[in-house]
Amino acid sequence: MRILEEDFYRRDTVQVARELLGKILIHESKEGLTSGIIVETEAYYQGDPACHATRGRTKRNAVMFGPAGIAYVYFVYGKHHCFNVVTGEEGSGEAVLVRALEPLEGVELMKRRRGDKCPYRRLSSGPGNLCSAMGIKGEHSGVSLLVAPLYICNDGDEVASADILVTSRVGISRGEELLLRFYIKNNPYVSRR
Repeated sequence: MRILEEDFYRRDTVQVARELLGKILIHESKEGLTSGIIVETEAYYQGDPACHATRGRTKRNAVMFGPAGIAYVYFVYGKHHCFNVVTGEEGSGEAVLVRALEPLEGVELMKRRRGDKCPYRRLSSGPGNLCSAMGIKGEHSGVSLLVAPLYICNDGDEVASADILVTSRVGISRGEELLLRFYIKNNPYVSRR
């Protein structure tokens, strides 16, 4: 497997959101390695009313204005972290939210992090669950995804266009009509169909 390079992320945000499907997110933590196939994403770009950066740079969203290929992790609802990949040209304030993974490695560690009673299908389904299972926290915001310990790899298999469904995004109150959510058709780990 090959770690994705900055050029992959420094492109159109919607294109990156589509093409992240099927890639593998890996986190090498002190507790152990966890990984999963990205099965659901959402694009957020400048001018999008739901994008954190739409009103300009703030302390909270400053990472979004950094170089492509870094992590943007934010805290929401007082209990969940959400993992995003910064995309586009530096200064653009764009990112892709990774919403769900199909677990690959470190499943026992994911279960411990999420609670032993968590159903397998829900381990990393939904952005908050994904961060909990993968051990991704606020301190990961701003870290490079081009090197360990947190990175995304290409295993060489591309998801066919016919297997990608495009819908409106989930859990937002502005720009909800925009078709910027992408997921792998019939994948049981997608957060919502």
